Amino acid sequence: MSSPLNQIQAPIAAEMQEFEKKFRQSMQSNVLLLDKIMGYIVKRKGKQMRPMFVFFTAKLLQENITDATYRGAALIELLHTATLVHDDVVDDANYRRGFFSVNALWKNKIAVLVGDYLLSKGLLLSLNNNDFDLLKIVSNAVREMSEGELLQMEKARRLDIDESVYFDIIRQKTASLIASCCAVGVSSVGADAETVERARLFGEKVGIAFQIKDDLFDYGTAEIGKPVGIDIKEKKMTLPLIYALQQADWLTKRRIIYNVKNNNGKADRINTVIDFVKNSGGLNYAIQVMNAYHQEALQLLHTFPASPSRDSLEQLIRYTIEREK
Repeated sequence: MSSPLNQIQAPIAAEMQEFEKKFRQSMQSNVLLLDKIMGYIVKRKGKQMRPMFVFFTAKLLQENITDATYRGAALIELLHTATLVHDDVVDDANYRRGFFSVNALWKNKIAVLVGDYLLSKGLLLSLNNNDFDLLKIVSNAVREMSEGELLQMEKARRLDIDESVYFDIIRQKTASLIASCCAVGVSSVGADAETVERARLFGEKVGIAFQIKDDLFDYGTAEIGKPVGIDIKEKKMTLPLIYALQQADWLTKRRIIYNVKNNNGKADRINTVIDFVKNSGGLNYAIQVMNAYHQEALQLLHTFPASPSRDSLEQLIRYTIEREK
């Protein structure tokens, strides 16, 4: 039986197949080691939601997509893959989506150079085809992702993240990438600046809802591929916890923050935080906020003409907040 994502992808199955070929070509190298690593990266691809957003948003404006749309999708995948390879080095992570990370198999030095190579391939793909508008959109997203990651690191030391800072972080770290997919999609078929911004904002709302859903998984709302409590273990302040702390008295707040700061991976301390968040209404609040962003995304989507692609995007954003992993 096909997964919900495969069903949503069905109307652009031919485009996705063509994209696979073009993406693999865009990564090719004459250096045998690099080509071997590129082959490994392609094999362990994830859900491929990013190219889906690019193709569906392009088709909001015209049914037949152009070579520029394929290049835009490839650019996003190249630059995003580069950031993931570098992230795994920074985090000293040995796994990515259930596969060994590049740094686990080929060590940090090679992984950093592979990330640099992917970055340069993406830049050249755009420059060689004069896709300056697409390059500007995606380069801005990569800058925002880096800033968001550094902002989170800076704030994590003191755990002084309030809701406004939290939304700044996830807007930059997660939402900026989905926003750039949607902006690239419409820009690749000649949209004007107002339409590009509308599509970008739509993607940003979807990205924020997507990240809140991810935060909820940490509290055991569904079985997914990461252990419950991993955000707490890593001292990450997410929306359910931030809200729960806002409702707490001074003494309770101090006790919970102490447990987060000094959990040392101990299950009892992590479970204390999880129970506190659940009992303080943190999960219900996060679900309400996620649904509000979902509705705002739908309103923006409905400013585009009705079409099969618009229907598919509705299904895709519903999937992002109803997914079980």
